[in-house]
Amino acid sequence: MDGVLVREQKAIPGAAEFIQALQQHGRRFLVLTNNSIFTPRDLRARLLGSGINLPEDAIWTSALATAQFLENQAPGGSAYVIGEAGLTSALHQAGFVLTERDPDYVVLGETRTYSFEAITTAIRLLEKGARFIATNPDATGPSLEGSLPATGSVAALITRATGVEPYYVGKPNPLMMRSALNQIEAHSESTVMIGDRMDTDVIAGIEAGLRTVLVLTGSTKEDQIARFPYRPTRVVNSIADVVDLVGQLAPLPDHAETD
Repeated sequence: MDGVLVREQKAIPGAAEFIQALQQHGRRFLVLTNNSIFTPRDLRARLLGSGINLPEDAIWTSALATAQFLENQAPGGSAYVIGEAGLTSALHQAGFVLTERDPDYVVLGETRTYSFEAITTAIRLLEKGARFIATNPDATGPSLEGSLPATGSVAALITRATGVEPYYVGKPNPLMMRSALNQIEAHSESTVMIGDRMDTDVIAGIEAGLRTVLVLTGSTKEDQIARFPYRPTRVVNSIADVVDLVGQLAPLPDHAETD
């Protein structure tokens, strides 16, 4: 989402047309984000404010992927959560109890109000045997004023204090990609991942067996691509360059049609 469809809460030229093209051609799709702060309803409203119209169920966040993973791992479990509504509501919907008292997991997500007290509680719960989950490994996040510390940075602090490494569910973990594929009943062979970061989007797509398109409107710049030991399938300037490709894709049989 960020860096591909929007930048600093404004739509990137071509983003609305790209979503419209997907809808017009009946292509199943999801908009992915590692940000766990917002619910899909919140994100839909934010995108709509930028002129991008898509339904809630077309949005897949690291919070939703984390909740689904934990629901499969420990149905009806409990968690101490550092995060905001996107994460807490997803875990509630997955049947988890949120508690500070002997939780099964400490779950760390994005928040703009990391507190020393909450981090200390997380450290002590991990020392008592709770398992450590984090929504994503991103060290920083964007803001209008510049970079902000994100989940990966706070996870590193907690790991340094406890020696416990978290399991990251979000990109670049291909688990998030596979959960997204399952949501739209898609197959990796006929699905494309479009992203702005080589170190999360492209590598996640490659490891999940997808073709990948890197847009140059976000984190990774053209002169940085050669530093990585892997390559995207295609590099384009922006999402506007992908709009025509949606219509050019050859129609697939009904039983195999994907985005």
